[in-house]
Amino acid sequence: MADPTKLSLDPLFMARSLFRRRRFEECVKICSDILQSNPYDQAAWYLKGRGLTEQTYVDEVEMEEEGIAELFMDDTAIADVARPGTSLRKPPGTMGLSQGVRPLSQSGRPLSGFLRPGTQGNRPRTMEQAIRTPRTAMTARPVTTASGRHVRLGTASMLTEPGGPFIDVSKLNIVKYAQKPALSKALFEYLFHHESNVRSALDLAAAATEASNYQDWWWKLQLGKCYYRLGLYRDAEAQFKSTLKHFSTVDMFLYLCKVYVKLDQPKNALDYFKKGLDKFENDTSLLTGIARIHEGLGELVTAVQYYNDVLKMDATNVEAIACIATDHFYSDQPEIALRFYRRLLQMGVHNAEIFTNLGLCCYYSQQYDMSLHCFQKAVALATDETLADVWYNIGHVALGIGDAVMAYRCFKLALTANNDHAEAYNNLGVLEWRRERGEQALACFQSSCHLSPHMYEPHFNSALASEKIGNLQSSYKSVQKSLESFPEHWDSKELLRTLEQHFVAL
Repeated sequence: MADPTKLSLDPLFMARSLFRRRRFEECVKICSDILQSNPYDQAAWYLKGRGLTEQTYVDEVEMEEEGIAELFMDDTAIADVARPGTSLRKPPGTMGLSQGVRPLSQSGRPLSGFLRPGTQGNRPRTMEQAIRTPRTAMTARPVTTASGRHVRLGTASMLTEPGGPFIDVSKLNIVKYAQKPALSKALFEYLFHHESNVRSALDLAAAATEASNYQDWWWKLQLGKCYYRLGLYRDAEAQFKSTLKHFSTVDMFLYLCKVYVKLDQPKNALDYFKKGLDKFENDTSLLTGIARIHEGLGELVTAVQYYNDVLKMDATNVEAIACIATDHFYSDQPEIALRFYRRLLQMGVHNAEIFTNLGLCCYYSQQYDMSLHCFQKAVALATDETLADVWYNIGHVALGIGDAVMAYRCFKLALTANNDHAEAYNNLGVLEWRRERGEQALACFQSSCHLSPHMYEPHFNSALASEKIGNLQSSYKSVQKSLESFPEHWDSKELLRTLEQHFVAL
C-alpha cells in the first residue's frame, strides 16, 4: 500500500482546480512549470492561455468613450447637421429639463449621476492608449468538459521562450489552428484580449469561419468584434446581423446597438433594443441600454421611466438607482433623492461621490449638520480625480450660507487639485467680480469658457464683465456663445438687446 504522505496531485489537475477558483496567477505559474518540462503539452498550453486571458478579459458589450484616435480621425458621420433628436453627438439643447435647472457635462450632455465604464472619466490621454488599451476585469467561463487528460503534442509555434512572450504570433500557422475548434477559440481570446493583436485575431476568425462553412455563429460574432475594434463599423454591423440569423442572445443585440451608437444612429439602436426585448422580455441590460440612449438624446423623462423598469426587475441596480436619484435632485425633490442615495450606501457603495451627493441632498433638505458630516467623509475618501469636485461642491454650499471667504478658499483648493476644473474657475470669477477685481474675474471666466465651451454661465459672465469694463465687441461675441449653448437664457437675451442698443447709438 502506498504511503499517503508521498502522494501528490497531478500538476495539471491542480492548475485546473486553481483556474476554477479564479486563482489565475497560480494556475499560470503551474502551467509554465509543466511547459518547461514538456513544451509540447497542449493541455497545459491551452490552460495557460486561458489563465492569461482571464486576467485581462473585459466585457466588450459595455459602451466605451471615444478615444483620441476616434475623435480626431472620425469619418463615420453621415450628416454634418443632424435633425433634432436623431443624433447623440449634438447637445440636446432645450429638450427635457432646462440647463438652468440641470447642468451639462463638459461634453454637452446632461449629468446622469453615474460614471459608466468608458465614459469621459476613462478617456485615453494618448492616441496609443486609445488604440491599444490594457484592460483588466473578471469573468467566469468553464475550461472544458473533458473527463480525463489527453496529452497531445503540438508544434514549434507553441514553444514558450524563457523570459519572452507566451506565444510567438509570427510563427503561428493560422490556417492549421483554425481547423482545431477547441484550441482556435482559446487562441483567439488570448490574441484578442491579452495581446490586443486584433489583426492576427481577425485572420484566425476569418479562417475558422471558412473552416466551419460559415455556419458557426460564434466565429461570426468574433469577426464582428474584430471589425468593431478596427473601426470598420459597417463590416461589424453585417457580421452581427448575420449572427442573429443563426442564433440570438442578449449580447448580440447589445453588440449591434453598440455599433449603431458609434455610427450615431440612436433610432436604429432603439429599434434593435426593442427587438431584443421582444425575445428576452424585461432583460435589465436591454432596458438600461434604452434608458442610456434616451438620456443621451435629452429625453430625461423617458429615460427615468426605463430606469424604473430596470429597478422592478433588479432592485440592486446601482446605475438605475443613481440616475433616478439625480433626476429627483434636479427636479427639486432632494428628500426623495436622499432616500435613493441612502439605499446605495446600504448596498455598500462607500466613496467620495456618494457622500458628496448625500451632503448636497442634506443641504437642500435643510439638514445642515448631516451635510457637514457627509462632506467631511467625502474629503477623507476622495482620490486625486475626485478631490476637486468635492471642494467645488463644498464651496457651492459655502456660497449658499453666505460665507464668501470659505467659498473662495474651497474654489482655490479645487483648482489646486485640478487646474482644469471649469466650474471652479467660473465661480471663482464671480467672487473676484464681487471683490471688484475685474481683470482677475475676466481671466477666470475666459479660462472656464476655454475648458468647457458647452457651459453657458462662463460665456454670460464673461460677456457681462466685458460690458461693464466697456469692451462691447468682446461682450457681444461672448453673449452669442452663451445663447448658442442655452438659447432660452433670459439674462443673455436681455444683455444682447442692451448691446444692440449701444451699437445703434454709436
